[in-house]
Order: sequence, then structure tokens, then C-alpha cells
Amino acid sequence: MPFTPNQYDALERAVLDSRRVVIRRRGSEFSVIPQKLEGTSGRERLYAVHPTTGETMKFFLDEIDSFEVVW
Repeated sequence: MPFTPNQYDALERAVLDSRRVVIRRRGSEFSVIPQKLEGTSGRERLYAVHPTTGETMKFFLDEIDSFEVVW
């Protein structure tokens, strides 16, 4: 899903401030703390940490259906 400039700004600000984000992808919902955005082979990827388990998770932005900055 292509994000609007405002949505992309909110995601970048969430990364900088370590604010929790809820990501919806393929019918699943993930509550994570974003760590960094990175461009890889023409695609952008979000690296995040699960707040309970500490597991590192990776999301390609073009595979995210929607997201919300919640904290």
C-alpha cells in the first residue's frame, strides 16, 4: 500500500521517538516498537522489536496494509 506523505512522516517520527506502532498485514496485527527504516533492493523495510518478547521483526512497507502510531 502506498502511504501518504503524512503517514510516512508519522512512521518516521515513530522510529525516531521509539513510539509503539500497530501494523496490520495479511489479516494479522502486530504491536511493535520500530527501530529503523532501511532501503533494500528498491524496497523499504521497517525493523521493529516486539515489546514483550524482544523478538526482532522485519516488515516490507509495500506489504503493510495499514498502521497506526499508538503511543
